[in-house]
Amino acid sequence: MNYLKNILLVLFISCAFAKVNAQNITIDDQRDPTFLIEDVLVTSSCAAATNATGSGDTFRPGKKSFAYFNRNGSNFPFAEGIVIATSTAQSAIGPYVSNVVSSDSDSWIGDTNLDQVLGIQSVNATVLEFDFVATANSLSFNYIFASNEYQYDYPCQYSDGFAFLIREAGTSDPYTNLAVLPKTTTPVSSVNIRPAIGPGVRPGGIAYTGCPASNLNFFNGLNTNTSPVNYAGQTVVMTAQSTVVSGKTYHVKLVIADDQNKNLESAIFLEAGSFLSKIDLGEDRTIAANNPACFGEKVLLDSKLDIADYNFKWYKKEDPATILGTNATFEVTDAGTYKIEASLKTTGCTAYGEIKIDYAPEILSTNTLLLQCDDDTDGFSIFNLTKVDNIIKNNVSTITNNGYYESLANAQAKTNAIANPGNYINKSPNQIIYARIENQYKCYKIVEVTLQIATTTIADQNPIKTCDDDGNPDGFYQFDLKAQVNPQLTTGLPSGLTPYYYLTAIDAITEVNALPNLFKNTTAYSQTIYARVVNGADCYDITPITLVVNVFDPPNFEDETAYLCKGNQVDLVADPGFSSYVWSTGDTSNRITVSNPGDYSVKVTDVNGCEKTKKYKVTLSEPAVITDAIIKDFSANDNSVLLKYTGVGNYEFSLDGISFQDDPLFTRVSPGIYNAIARDKNGCGSSNLFLVYVLDYPRFFTPNGDSHNDLWLIENLDQLPNYTISIFDRYGKLLKQMNQNSSGWNGVFNGQQLPAADYWFDLNFINGKNVKGHFSLKR
Repeated sequence: MNYLKNILLVLFISCAFAKVNAQNITIDDQRDPTFLIEDVLVTSSCAAATNATGSGDTFRPGKKSFAYFNRNGSNFPFAEGIVIATSTAQSAIGPYVSNVVSSDSDSWIGDTNLDQVLGIQSVNATVLEFDFVATANSLSFNYIFASNEYQYDYPCQYSDGFAFLIREAGTSDPYTNLAVLPKTTTPVSSVNIRPAIGPGVRPGGIAYTGCPASNLNFFNGLNTNTSPVNYAGQTVVMTAQSTVVSGKTYHVKLVIADDQNKNLESAIFLEAGSFLSKIDLGEDRTIAANNPACFGEKVLLDSKLDIADYNFKWYKKEDPATILGTNATFEVTDAGTYKIEASLKTTGCTAYGEIKIDYAPEILSTNTLLLQCDDDTDGFSIFNLTKVDNIIKNNVSTITNNGYYESLANAQAKTNAIANPGNYINKSPNQIIYARIENQYKCYKIVEVTLQIATTTIADQNPIKTCDDDGNPDGFYQFDLKAQVNPQLTTGLPSGLTPYYYLTAIDAITEVNALPNLFKNTTAYSQTIYARVVNGADCYDITPITLVVNVFDPPNFEDETAYLCKGNQVDLVADPGFSSYVWSTGDTSNRITVSNPGDYSVKVTDVNGCEKTKKYKVTLSEPAVITDAIIKDFSANDNSVLLKYTGVGNYEFSLDGISFQDDPLFTRVSPGIYNAIARDKNGCGSSNLFLVYVLDYPRFFTPNGDSHNDLWLIENLDQLPNYTISIFDRYGKLLKQMNQNSSGWNGVFNGQQLPAADYWFDLNFINGKNVKGHFSLKR
């Protein structure tokens, strides 16, 4: 009968709307709810839709807000179906013409159930309701939401409301809304599905800033004046679906309404024949959806239908001729798209179901041993289980470790994981720990890790000795563990072992605070560290290593300076008692004799092989030769003598051969005759004697006949070159002239004693030297 109705419907549409623009949908709003539900929406032979009712626009005579529509050659996604609108159904016919104002009646009320489900205040509600008997365990139908609210910034905050409500018929159970975003409870609306909206100005001169896109993948786009429907924008084809119980009757309510005011109309388009009772076999298990079946997993497909009522046929989509099973359930063991046909025995109608199953690749793993050393031989130790993280998963980066467990049951249930796998003490010898590894699809595999105590041993080690050669003999020195300890430690061991070093045995067991390769001891002179020798993740043995720092700091070993007298030799001597001597000259005794100045050194070695070097600086020395004397005389207390000399020694000087000084300049020298001499401080002898005359004139004389200071004369003047000396009074009158043969002046001029006064003299040497001065005659 439904087939005949469809033929008549097509003939009617062809005749009634032949003149309509083929680019726009056509609307027939003269059909009653029973026709729309039973002959358009629900067309399956297995469907049992009854009690269809509808309500909506009753304020325009001859027009309804629910109707039949046909694509009419346009590009609308559905060929035909039902439209439910918030205004007259005829207003849905394209093309799109922007209109933000409605002429609907203010008396057109909303829907209480819709308000409760969406939390809105609806007006202009249109409703189609019917009862439906499920023949399988799910139902679904396809729809498109279209709205004039896809203008300006309205979708940022406003949306008309609609819902597909379902509950068991004859009950007061709360409705479930099927018009939601997939796998959510979020209602489909122009707010929840929208494009990005930029700034602009809407009618009334109201500026807006816009808003970002929301679930853009469900938005089909904005319409234009060539669109087949008269709405600003619409969603992609959406699917409403729900699980049901086969044989039960459900009440379905399809409702749409404006929210708060009647402006900006919206509509729901339902695809003809898409309301189906299906067999829900569950969500597809695909790699693309990140939920494939695990390798080796048996996936049970359950139709949830009674085998007493149905005949079943299972097969792969690509091979329908090969029947895989005839029960209500089927167990999948390999990949493919599986289909089920369930034919009701009483009517022969058939329900269908389909599911795609992918299988994840096998998780490759390796059971392994983990060997740990035991510092006290009690059979128990601390294991770092994470050291086998990569081993058990074959170093596959996409596989993750999801815990270590003490029992297989815990590993399978993923409960009671070992809290600190990096610091685990075994409970028994050869204990098995269970590791759970997972791939990116949460498939898992259990791997066994056997904990064993290592039985291999390393022989006791000799101390590693070094000398404290850093210039600070405090017993601390840096060791190169790799270069100094490794060769001894690994001698005789299997190849491929690697040592690591720790301050304490417990650090070596737990592998924390490993020492750097260049290690300076922290305990002076002698310190024990611990070597952990490993073979990959396994411990071979732990053994103590004694580091010894020998200090060689002999007394009186400072650098020396020795003086070599010209033409002689000098002995350089190092203290006796050292194990060996090596001089810079190549000699190997504790002394050498040298005859040339220069730098020499000796390297001595003690019983521990520690070395110390002493340096000698041999400096040439010789007697000085005094070559001249610069004399400043006739200056009373300022008389001085500066000796000039040659030689490479370190000298001291004397004018009398008794008192010596380091400086060749003598000051405050009294008048007299001196034999100057220089001698070498380093014992290389004295210089030549050098005769020095220091002269000065008396500052007064007293010619009173007492035989004391009766004559004015300059002592030792006769030892100097020829001279003449003239004496004048203060008026410049020549009173006396003398030479080497004169005995002195007695203060008499022309037989007369001159009075006490100051007198002047002018001393001229034959070599041109001239000395002038004055003196006093006292009576």
